[in-house]
Amino acid sequence: MSRATAAGLALGAAADLLFADPRRGHPVAGFGQAAAALERRMWRDSRAAGVAYAGLCVGTAVGTGTAASRLTAHHPAARTAATALATWAVLGGTSLGRAADTMERHLAAGDLPAARAHLSTLAGRDPSGLGEPELVRATVESVAENTSDAAVAPLFWGAVAGLPGLLGYRAANTLDAMVGYRSPRYARFGWAAARFDDVVNWAPARLTAVLTVLTAPLAGGSPSGAWRVWRRDGAAHPSPNAGRCEASLAGALDLRLGGRNVYGTRVEERPVLGDGRPPVRADVARAVRLSRAVWVAAAVLAATGRLRR
Repeated sequence: MSRATAAGLALGAAADLLFADPRRGHPVAGFGQAAAALERRMWRDSRAAGVAYAGLCVGTAVGTGTAASRLTAHHPAARTAATALATWAVLGGTSLGRAADTMERHLAAGDLPAARAHLSTLAGRDPSGLGEPELVRATVESVAENTSDAAVAPLFWGAVAGLPGLLGYRAANTLDAMVGYRSPRYARFGWAAARFDDVVNWAPARLTAVLTVLTAPLAGGSPSGAWRVWRRDGAAHPSPNAGRCEASLAGALDLRLGGRNVYGTRVEERPVLGDGRPPVRADVARAVRLSRAVWVAAAVLAATGRLRR
């Protein structure tokens, strides 16, 4: 079934490249609604409750993928179709690029209120009071980090574990977005979801950095700069994974990322990543080009790697 799974990964990635996310009835949105309803029943201010919650949600997704794998075990065409649909549903590389392009259009039009309102599709920062330089930096940093989360990581886990890997990864990453923030409500309950997301993104984040080095010339970037800044600055970021992605992109495009971020009542002073200039509006398109090159390369690797198993 390796060929069928490989074909499904390739077809699903092509569907995302051509059509982006499904616009209606998105399965990930449905999962999020179900997980939110379950949280309202299970929430307690304890890590144990959070462990149970995360285990149930991710376990259900993995179990669904395992059942689909067993049902299609002797039907290559069905396996290809199921894998393609799952891959398309869990990938978000093209939608990420389109969201960044929309931000660039708002800024080009001088419409700061629309740009601030749009930031929530890219990052969880408080947009009130942000000017164009801060909105551009937030967009470029989001493109860098989410190239891994939205595209490289699901492809990696699809290559490693097929349908269970695709669905399980997206469930874990969605839970982290829902309850993984360090707010008073989720400091303990969301601990397990946040830590598990760190674990499953460890290898994909570093693969993203490697692919950023290799594909940098396709966006007019520097492979040596990407490698140098990744190795020097990647570990300075508070996230064990996002810093690798952001640092490699900063080095590739000769930018300087990092600085003051506001998340509601919480303020973070992020370390500087890179030696270049602060990003400007034109760098959004450059970041999107590099992001697309990285995740398309990841799709080729995923399909090829699965084919050889």
